Amino acid sequence: MRNLLFALVFALPISLGAQHFEIGLLAGFSNYSGELAPFTIKSTFAQTHPTFGGFVRYNINRFAAVNFSVNFANVSGNDALSTYPEDNARNLSFKSNINEFALMGEFNIPGFVPYGLERVFSPYLFGGIAFFKYNPRAQLDGEWYLLQTLGTEGQGMEGRPAPYKLTNYAIPFGVGLKYAITDVLNVGLSLGTRYTFTDYLDDVSTTYVSYSEILAANGETAANLSNRSGSDVATGDLRGNPDNKDWYFIGGVTISYNFMDNGLVGGRGRNRRNSGCPIMP
Repeated sequence: MRNLLFALVFALPISLGAQHFEIGLLAGFSNYSGELAPFTIKSTFAQTHPTFGGFVRYNINRFAAVNFSVNFANVSGNDALSTYPEDNARNLSFKSNINEFALMGEFNIPGFVPYGLERVFSPYLFGGIAFFKYNPRAQLDGEWYLLQTLGTEGQGMEGRPAPYKLTNYAIPFGVGLKYAITDVLNVGLSLGTRYTFTDYLDDVSTTYVSYSEILAANGETAANLSNRSGSDVATGDLRGNPDNKDWYFIGGVTISYNFMDNGLVGGRGRNRRNSGCPIMP
C-alpha cells in the first residue's frame, strides 16, 4: 500500500499534464492609485505609462504554475488633473520608477497543455508576494528633486516620523489569458493589481508642517515642495490620508517559449495523433 501511494503522488503531476519551464517577456502599461491619482478618465490616461518585464514560469501540471517575474514600471500623479477644488489647491505632483521582483502562483482554470496543442487556451488567476524599489521625485522651477531625501512632511524632524524606506513589499494578484500558438510558443494577456504596504509611493501621506518649520529644519527646497498651494498651512493640517495604502497596477501582453521535458518538442502531440489502431500491411 505504501508503495502504491508513493507511486500515485509522483505520478499525479504527470497525469495532470507534463511539467516544463517557460521563459517570456511582458510589454504593457502601469498606473497607480493614491493621494495624487483622482479617478477620472483624463487622469487615468494621462498617468498610464509603458512597462516592460520578463518572467520564468515553471508549469507544475496543467492546472498549476509558479512564476518569478521582474518588471520595470513607471507611475505618476498630479493634483492638476483632479476635478476636486481641494486637490487643485494642494497642487502636488510626482513621478517614480518602480523595479519589481515578484514570486506568484498561478491557477489555470480549465487547464493548459501546449504539448501537441492539446489544451491551447486557458484563463488563469495569480497571486503572490513582490518586493519593489521606488523613489518619488517632483519638478520645481525646471529641476527634478528626489522627495524622500527632502522630508516634505517633516520626516526626520523632532516629533515627526523617520524618513520612509525606498524599498517595500506588495501583494500582487490578478487575472490573465494564455494561448499556445505552437508546442513551444505562447502569447498571453496579464492584468494585475499590487497592494503595497506603504502610503509614500507618491510622497504624500499624513500632515503638513508649517513653512517656517520645514524651512528651518530641511531647507528651502523641502519647504517649497511640501506646500505648493500658495497659501499658508499650519502644522497638523491634513496633506494626505494615512489610513489608505497606495496601489499600483501592471498589465500587458506576454510572449513566452516552452522548454519541454527531455527535449521532446512535439513528441507527445505526434504520439497522441498516432495513437489509433495500427495500419496492417
